[in-house]
Amino acid sequence: MSTPWDRRTLLRATGAAALGVAAAGTLPSGAHAATAAASTFQHGVASGDPLPDGVLLWTRVSPTEDAVPGSGVGPEVEVRWEVATDASFGAVVASGVVRTGPDHDHTVKVDVGGLAPATRYAYRFHHGGQTSPVGFTRTAPAADAPVARLRFGVVSCANWQAGHFGAYRFLAERADLDAVLHMGDYLYEYGPGGFPLGYSVRPHDPPHEAVTLADYRRRHAQYKTDPHLQRLHATHPFIVTWDDHEVANDAWSGGAQNHSPDTEGDYATRKAAAHRAYFEWMPVRNVGDRIYRRLRFGRLAELSLLDLRSYRSQQAKPFDGAVDDPKRTMTGAEQMRWLVDGLVGSTAQWKLVGTSVMVSPVLLPPLPAELTAPVAELLGLPREGGAVLTDQWDGYAADRRTLLRALADHHVRDTVFLTGDIHSSWASDVPLDAGTYPLSPSVATELVCTSVTSDNIDDFLKAPPRTASVPLEAGIMALNRHIRWVELDSHGASVLEVTPVAAQMDWYYLADRKKADSGVTHARSYRVRAGTQRVQRSWIPLD
Repeated sequence: MSTPWDRRTLLRATGAAALGVAAAGTLPSGAHAATAAASTFQHGVASGDPLPDGVLLWTRVSPTEDAVPGSGVGPEVEVRWEVATDASFGAVVASGVVRTGPDHDHTVKVDVGGLAPATRYAYRFHHGGQTSPVGFTRTAPAADAPVARLRFGVVSCANWQAGHFGAYRFLAERADLDAVLHMGDYLYEYGPGGFPLGYSVRPHDPPHEAVTLADYRRRHAQYKTDPHLQRLHATHPFIVTWDDHEVANDAWSGGAQNHSPDTEGDYATRKAAAHRAYFEWMPVRNVGDRIYRRLRFGRLAELSLLDLRSYRSQQAKPFDGAVDDPKRTMTGAEQMRWLVDGLVGSTAQWKLVGTSVMVSPVLLPPLPAELTAPVAELLGLPREGGAVLTDQWDGYAADRRTLLRALADHHVRDTVFLTGDIHSSWASDVPLDAGTYPLSPSVATELVCTSVTSDNIDDFLKAPPRTASVPLEAGIMALNRHIRWVELDSHGASVLEVTPVAAQMDWYYLADRKKADSGVTHARSYRVRAGTQRVQRSWIPLD
């Protein structure tokens, strides 16, 4: 039976837990006993991948002073965990003991089953006489349940060096979310000065680019000391996928733009190290190295999370006709079959697709594919128009045509792509043929969240916000009529609401990413009415 949780109780409990962890390193040595729990569980707690009957729980223990992240030292230890329907743990419904040690960097992952659907739970861990901060999570509705509403936080691109995670604080302060969707670039691999351009609000650890297993473990550990991120993890379950910076910039199956074999060794070794650290440190289910997966939320929605880095071909150059080569792939054949079969066969009303890079064409200009294909092939140009952003789906046009044609041929309705990566905000129709849109039908829609902190266009141009970017935005929309809105400058977070009537995303922007206490304001709302495959501006933000 679901236990009611009022907003004030939830925020007070999670806020106190986060503040306790954040303060642990600032108290005098005489307060050692009071801070022992925070020292043992200094990286907080987290949950993820909610199912109707279960959820994944995560923490890390520091059993000894030398068992620091990435060190590979420290004893094997036992950690006890509990799940309860009340914050005081008077009604424990599941518990157990799990072992961890240096082979897992002393991280703990517990896949808890036997829980009730659509129910909020409290959880905590115990080790060495100390108790972790209390975390809160929520299971998914039963697969066949009629669901009136879902709400998700949507975020991506959080660069520690570029600012503070005020966008995470904003989502942690909301008690109305079922989960947080993280669309990738949870962390960045760069060393000091590598990115962003010319400044660092706070330096990365280790103080060099992450390349080895120890490096990636330390980088994950650093990010999980951020008090806003800790609070968000402790307040809501996460549903995540990775993009490129979890390994290296512009990654593809066999390499990355930001990987130099001569100085950084074998790329496959680096990728394996990064993936291992990711699965240790993130509350995510995986089978081997596979991260693409599907979660269902009653009859209302099904969410497919994609992996668009592990199987893709190397990126083509801008304006290169190689983007049309059917031998080149974004998803790999197996993942594409899984995706198409899942969308075509889904019995949920809304088909949500978590894609780390943009599906919608951004072409200069878009051209009618069937008319221009012969000439484009002769000249070695992209058949659908000038593809500039070839790290996106624009660079893998054959895969995109396969996916969109499947949606059209099978009359799949209410497909919404949820996207990160591009450090900006977009709301778009996804047409079957951008060159003839709106005569060519829209077969899906796309809603793109902006970056938590990572540099946007105004940052790259070193221009004041809402100056140089404004004519660029107007030009993009004029050339690409299916793009309903684009904003290239601001940082923040989004909230997605899904109901039987519509799916709506609200964008919220930080006043200043370089300030930990930055204010957040509502910027814009777009909604997709059920059955329309079109985005339209909403003048009524979510309450």
